[in-house]
Amino acid sequence: MRVGIHLEGLRGGHKIRGIGVHTSELFSAISKLKNKNIKVEEYGPRRKYGLVHYTVFNPFVISLPFVKPAKKVVLTIHDLIPLIYPKHYPGGLRGNLRFALNKFLIRKNVDSIITISQTSKKDICRFLGVAPERVHVIYLAPREIFKKLPDNSQLTGVKNKYHLPEKFALYVGDINYNKNIPNLVKASRLAKLPLVICGKQAQDIEDYGIDLSTLAGPKDYIRYLFGRPHPELAHYEELANEFKDANVIRLGYVSDEDLVKIYNLADVYIQPSFYEGFGLPVLEAVACDCPVVAAKTQALVEILGKAATYVDPKNPESIARGMGSLVKNRKLPRKYSWEKTAAETLKIYAQI
Repeated sequence: MRVGIHLEGLRGGHKIRGIGVHTSELFSAISKLKNKNIKVEEYGPRRKYGLVHYTVFNPFVISLPFVKPAKKVVLTIHDLIPLIYPKHYPGGLRGNLRFALNKFLIRKNVDSIITISQTSKKDICRFLGVAPERVHVIYLAPREIFKKLPDNSQLTGVKNKYHLPEKFALYVGDINYNKNIPNLVKASRLAKLPLVICGKQAQDIEDYGIDLSTLAGPKDYIRYLFGRPHPELAHYEELANEFKDANVIRLGYVSDEDLVKIYNLADVYIQPSFYEGFGLPVLEAVACDCPVVAAKTQALVEILGKAATYVDPKNPESIARGMGSLVKNRKLPRKYSWEKTAAETLKIYAQI
C-alpha cells in the first residue's frame, strides 16, 4: 500500500512547535522501519495513494478536502484546546461554520483518527461526535538529543552565552492562555527562583499587535474597532506586564543543541498548564534528568505518572511550594520512543 503523509506540520509556525516535532520525527521513524507492505512518502497531490494521512487539524480552519483523496484517510488531531476555552479562543461566525463543516468532513471522509493522549481522545469523541473505536492514542517521545550530559565546559559555555543565573526554573514553549504563564511568573517570584523561558512567543510579546487574521468573525472585528480587546491580545498584554519582572529571563527561540544543555543546567522544569493535549517538554526534561513540577491536570498525570511533583495550576503558592520541595524524577511509567510511535502508526495504516 502506498501512503502519502501531509507534511503541513513542518510549515509556518507549526515547524518549531510540538506539531512540527511530531510530523518530522514520525516521518523519519516510519522511513527507517522500511515496512515491505507499506510504502510511505510525502504526499503529492498528483499521485495516487491507498491511504492519505493528514497531520494538522484546526477546528476553525478547513483541515480536510471536500473530496476523499484516497480509499482510506487518517487524520491526526493533537488537541481541541480552542473548544475547551471558547472565551479565550473564539471561533467567531465564520470559524464556527468551518468547525461544523470540519465535523461533516470527518464523518464523511476520515476512517481513523490518531491522537496523542487519552485526554485528547475524550475531547475528540465529545466535541466531534466520533465513536471511540475510531480514535487511536499513540504517544509521542523525546528526541534522542535530549539526555543527561556531564557537567563540563559545554554546559558552562551555554550558561555564559545566555547569561543564566546559578539557579533557575525553566519553561519551554508557547505562552497561550492554557499554558498559565502569569501564575508561573507569580510562583517564581514567591519561590525567589529566577524563571527562564525558551520560546519565540515570549521573546516577541511586546511587538504583538492585533493580528487581523486571528479575528474569525464579525463580532471580533466589531470588538476590535470599538476598543474591546480581543481575548488573545488582552492575555498578551497581561503577560507583557508580568514579564517586566526582573526575575523573568526570556531567551526566545534556542537551537535543540543549546536547549538540551539548558535543561541540564536548570534546577527544575515547570509545566503549569491549565490544560494540555500531551506536553512534550516534560518528557524532554525527564530525559535530561531535570526534576519536573507539573500541573495536576489529566494529560500531564497520564504522561508522567509518578515522574513529577504535582501542583494546583490555579494557585501560585502551590506552584511555588512544588518548586521548593523537589524530589528526583522517578522512572516514567512506560517507555516512549519514536520507533514505537512509528510502529503503532503503521499498525493503524494496516488495520483500516
